[in-house]
Amino acid sequence: MIERKFIAEKIRELEVESFVMKNVGGKGHSRVEVKKIPLGEKIIVYSARPGMVVGRKGENIRGLTITLKNKFKMENPQVEVGEIGNPLLDASTVADKIAYTLERFGPKRFKFLGYDTLRAILEAGAMGAEIVISGSGVPSSRARTWRFKGGYLKKTGYVSNYVVQKAQTIAKLKKATVGIKVSILLPGTELPDKIEIKEQEEVQQEKPKKAKGARKVKQEENGDNKEE
Repeated sequence: MIERKFIAEKIRELEVESFVMKNVGGKGHSRVEVKKIPLGEKIIVYSARPGMVVGRKGENIRGLTITLKNKFKMENPQVEVGEIGNPLLDASTVADKIAYTLERFGPKRFKFLGYDTLRAILEAGAMGAEIVISGSGVPSSRARTWRFKGGYLKKTGYVSNYVVQKAQTIAKLKKATVGIKVSILLPGTELPDKIEIKEQEEVQQEKPKKAKGARKVKQEENGDNKEE
């Protein structure tokens, strides 16, 4: 019974997160968190443009709160907006920005957009990044999928699955739809396969210390033998 209750709560949280993400779509949102508090439930929407999510005089937040009460039977939902520190290091924000630019200005300069965005991400301090723009709306005779990548980025294993930030979205153009995928490895990430190589001087400094200790033990042993 406890397991079923726990699973039901998690499913409900995912449904709430999915619903809120759809309702704040196109407003530079990144992610949604649902937290339990003593007075009810807190829904935090992280966005690079908090003003767009809040709306004029908070009308978007009020409307979202009423819908959450009615649709998900929440007694006291508290919707808050959390600001993203650096939008260039948030995969969802970057993907939404690329989609917005393609929808507004068209896909003709998609190469410049891809390379320019990649450069900005790496300059912001990311260890590595990859942007994939694909679909029939890509104006290219060579390929329908273009990858813009730079730096160090894991593509498989634990780091790729759980550490690398990933996001995907679509840009609805006049004649076709274009898919956008963004992957970012954040600065300061500790990698499990990182190897530290000691300099020769450090190794030489460690050896005399061990030798000195061993000599001391030997002297003590010799002294004990003499006394006998």
